[in-house]
Amino acid sequence: MRDLQAIQRRDYDVVVIGGGVNGAATARDAALRGLSVLLVEKNDFAGGTTSWSTRLVHGGLRYLEYFEFHLVRESLREREILLKTAPHLVQPIQMTIPIYGGGTRSYWEIQAGMILYDVLSYDKTLPNHRMLSKAKMQQLFRAVDRDQLKGAAQYYDGQAEHAERLCLEILLDAQAAGADVLNYTTVTGLQRQGDRLTGLTAYDQIAEAEFTVSLPAQAVVINTSGPWVDRVLGLGQRDGQTVPISDQRKIGGTKGSHIIVNHFPGAPNTALYVEAKSDGRPFFIVPWCGQYLIGTTDLKYTGDLDRVKADDDEVDYLIKETNQVVPTARLSRQDVKFTYSGVRPLPYAEGKKAGSISRAHILNDHTEDGVSNLVSLIGGKLTTHRQVGEEMTNWAFKKMGKKVPPSPTRKRPLPGCILPDDERIETAYQRYRDRVHINTLEYLFNVYGARATSVLELIDDRPDLAERLIETHPHIRAEVVFAMEQEMAHTVLDFTRRRTVLAMQTNYGYDVLEPILDTLRRHCGWDDAKCQQAAAAYQQFMEENCIPDYVLATAMAGRSLQAV
Repeated sequence: MRDLQAIQRRDYDVVVIGGGVNGAATARDAALRGLSVLLVEKNDFAGGTTSWSTRLVHGGLRYLEYFEFHLVRESLREREILLKTAPHLVQPIQMTIPIYGGGTRSYWEIQAGMILYDVLSYDKTLPNHRMLSKAKMQQLFRAVDRDQLKGAAQYYDGQAEHAERLCLEILLDAQAAGADVLNYTTVTGLQRQGDRLTGLTAYDQIAEAEFTVSLPAQAVVINTSGPWVDRVLGLGQRDGQTVPISDQRKIGGTKGSHIIVNHFPGAPNTALYVEAKSDGRPFFIVPWCGQYLIGTTDLKYTGDLDRVKADDDEVDYLIKETNQVVPTARLSRQDVKFTYSGVRPLPYAEGKKAGSISRAHILNDHTEDGVSNLVSLIGGKLTTHRQVGEEMTNWAFKKMGKKVPPSPTRKRPLPGCILPDDERIETAYQRYRDRVHINTLEYLFNVYGARATSVLELIDDRPDLAERLIETHPHIRAEVVFAMEQEMAHTVLDFTRRRTVLAMQTNYGYDVLEPILDTLRRHCGWDDAKCQQAAAAYQQFMEENCIPDYVLATAMAGRSLQAV
């Protein structure tokens, strides 16, 4: 349970609203530079845009088309930092761009772009690009469509398979530096006097209690709530009356959907970055956690931000375009194992095509709205979160009239930072290999990094936690307890969707639901009523956000979701 009394008594320099990767990076940077920080998130950490990304830490090759060279350079620099500070979570991935005669860009245009990309990443540790002739492309990718094929470009980018855990480790580092971070805490009001925010009220869904945080004279509020930025700005209050902080719309979000499929005939060993033949929009086919992640779409979105789901048309679009690129795939709706969809928090731009809206982030200082100690983040990407955190903290120091100290985050490793030859891995293998399958040990260090030893230590006192949740996957019961006790998880969905990716790999998580609940009963004090409530909430979320409508229609016709 949170100590809400202590939180209400503490004088915070910075209050961050929104616990996605940008809010997490801001809390971490500010805390590491000596500021007192509170971060609140209305759902689970990384539960919004961070969790619904394509999971690439990329240099923004596509931004060259719009001459956003500064954004490309920034992204490439941040990619390099993450490869060094979080090597267990961010790893190199080779990308291949097939080039076709009917495409929007010629072979020579793409080659010129690749050269510029290399120039802008002059300090990288990844290899430079290479161009492939038609013959070489056909030899390396024999199943890729050959009609009008001219060749290909290959280069390296980064991949964060577990983007949610990247966000979590940033928050854990913020906590270690003294920040208070609360998930399932909804801001309900922003109190305003004169030109300043003087406090906020919030509702703690875990404690089922409302509390108030008073802001000292120099304190600042940072709004990193992503697609919900405008909603937060609507919470302004003066003299007990609701007075929105801004009457101008800031966010014009676009919806991006993905599908996940198992290995298919002709599936590439590396990622493909291709143009959809129907509309020329770029999308990815990416190897991911033993499966393939395909996406994304890019559609204007004005619907419910808490109920975002891939439409059947989007699923069909991604299937069709993948089959166009890899004709041997022959994917159908039945091959889709999971779908997810989210909203990009892009700046509002009336009349612009979704794909042409700038991906550069904006720090919107609300002084012009009459509030001098509030800033909102418009935009922001997974790749550049650390830079956002640094800029936000610089802004905070300047607003408080203090000298801006340097940020330590450019070189500071995340808590799980570890390399494969670290002696701690060998020590753990020797200690636990008779109790834990070697594949599980490998998985734990790949995902938890150096913190895997803390997961394994739970087995010493509770041997049954070494059991696998399901025989076909390496996950063990100790992870459930670890998530609840040490990683701020509160629900089954927190575990299956954000502390792990089991929901995306095991029939929407239904195949592991019972062993997870059994573990929670045995070791976390959950009674039958709480387990039943959790199972019902889990099913509701999956139906509203992840299970395609055509699957639900089949289930409604008489088949259970578990069978589907």
